[in-house]
Amino acid sequence: MSVFHTVAQIGEIPEGEGRSFQVAGRMIAVFHLDGEYSAIDDICSHMGASLAAGNVEEGVVYCPWHAWRFCAKKGTWLDNPQAQIGQKCFEGQVEGNEIRVAVPEE
Repeated sequence: MSVFHTVAQIGEIPEGEGRSFQVAGRMIAVFHLDGEYSAIDDICSHMGASLAAGNVEEGVVYCPWHAWRFCAKKGTWLDNPQAQIGQKCFEGQVEGNEIRVAVPEE
């Protein structure tokens, strides 16, 4: 079962950027794209860089260490979409002024 956690307030994540948050013992990257918020695992599956620190262009986040490309909304590894490599995606919501992310209880 997933539980929603407040990670930020509206206005704290600039449009076209991401921020990293610790939620329920894991690091989550939350991106503000096209007026919406999306959340994926922050730690790159390749070498462990923070994806929230990467450049974001047209919904694609570039890992700051080796430029692996991931869909900021779905976590798909875009350099090889058929591969089983990617980032876990989390449900997000805005409630009032709060940005919330659902993370499964472990």
